Amino acid sequence: MLTAVTPPAPPRGRRRFAFAPALLALLAASASVGLTASDALERRYTIAFANLTDEPGVTLEGTGFTGREVRDSFVLAARLLPVDLVLYDNRRDPRTALANAADAIRRKVDLYIQYHHDATTNAEVGVRLHAANIPVLAITFPVPDAPLYTADNRAAGRIAGEALGEFGARAWRNQPLLAIIVGNVGARDDRVPERVQGAVDGLKRQHPAIRVVTVDSQGNPARVGELIGRLVASQPGKKLLIAALDDASALAAKSALEAAGRLSDGAIVSHGADRSIHGGVSERKEIDPSNRGSIVIGSVAFYLDRYGYDVLPLAVRMLRGEPIPPRTVTRHKLITAADVFVEYPPYDMN
Repeated sequence: MLTAVTPPAPPRGRRRFAFAPALLALLAASASVGLTASDALERRYTIAFANLTDEPGVTLEGTGFTGREVRDSFVLAARLLPVDLVLYDNRRDPRTALANAADAIRRKVDLYIQYHHDATTNAEVGVRLHAANIPVLAITFPVPDAPLYTADNRAAGRIAGEALGEFGARAWRNQPLLAIIVGNVGARDDRVPERVQGAVDGLKRQHPAIRVVTVDSQGNPARVGELIGRLVASQPGKKLLIAALDDASALAAKSALEAAGRLSDGAIVSHGADRSIHGGVSERKEIDPSNRGSIVIGSVAFYLDRYGYDVLPLAVRMLRGEPIPPRTVTRHKLITAADVFVEYPPYDMN
């Protein structure tokens, strides 16, 4: 947590990280993100990133990733770019978000990256920064007239549904199937319905007549075991294709099938691909090359822990006067045991 401060000290929620590596180190690092030597020698930009929240344990985007992981990705990515980074914590609070923008205006930053959930606040932040001639780049939640970087939840859901549908067609041909979507299904959030609809679309591509039921955990994975257990008991002859909206729900669904003695009747694909479902060589997670008996086929990656590597280059392009799309989406792919260590090399691998 960040502590509150009073003037003339900086307002609460703000930290500053400035990175000025030696020239040779900067030239070498720049090559890894496609920058030339002349790029490395150009002027440095001061970019502010106002995170949705830095609060420990608070997860974002219906995944298991935290705001701290998002923030850390910006800190690491800034080392590879001609960027001095100013970090703010919006604390999921409109007043703090407005105060952070005001501080950035006083500092005369070159560009402001806004990650905040409240549309009214985002509109006001956009107006104030526009008046100060400071360009804005938004994450997930739009700021009027600003480019947006966001996950593509419908595409991610479709990847999960297609993977389940293909598994069912391959492993359980001519056997009765039931599709289950489990997680915070009833969330009043545009992203959740898109993820659900994408999963339904993907499932029906292979199985147009398949019955799809939803199991709403109301955001509490601890409820998944009981809910899935009751549903499974009522479907003794069905093979179960389970699309979990997040990794915690996937793990809970797998445990529920195990408790019911129905592991062999289930296949699960999740969303997020956070560390709870994969890990290092010695961690024995569900998605692991050595865990060949897992019914968790994979998890669709959202890469929140790499947002900085995608967003900061967009910001630098804006500052150079290069055009960028009005909407840039996260790359999503199904992470399986076959490629998990390629996408997320374990830190304990020699």
